[in-house]
Amino acid sequence: MKQIRPFLLVAALSLASFGLMAQAEKQSTIPRWVPDNGYWVLESNIHQPLDHVIRFYNNDNTLIYTETVTGMKINLKKKKVKMKLKIALESALTAWEKNKIPEENKAYVSTAFR
Repeated sequence: MKQIRPFLLVAALSLASFGLMAQAEKQSTIPRWVPDNGYWVLESNIHQPLDHVIRFYNNDNTLIYTETVTGMKINLKKKKVKMKLKIALESALTAWEKNKIPEENKAYVSTAFR
């Protein structure tokens, strides 16, 4: 009986520590490239990989900006590209807040990628 008590104590402490670590893993953070107040849609064609149409929307699913980008390959798997699109989205949202009119080809994306 005396040998079982230390084993139970160690087992209880280890279970408690595993429970605390599991809760810490559940609290995931949102990546920095995810915008707070909108999103983008990138359209491309497999036959023309250097031509893209990028549309920005706000959280109400309202189109706020459209830009056609040619001569540039945009790889959405890269974090740096996503961060640049976030910057362009924030610029488009700022301009849209002033006018409330969807704009086209004001070079927000092109300037973000320079």
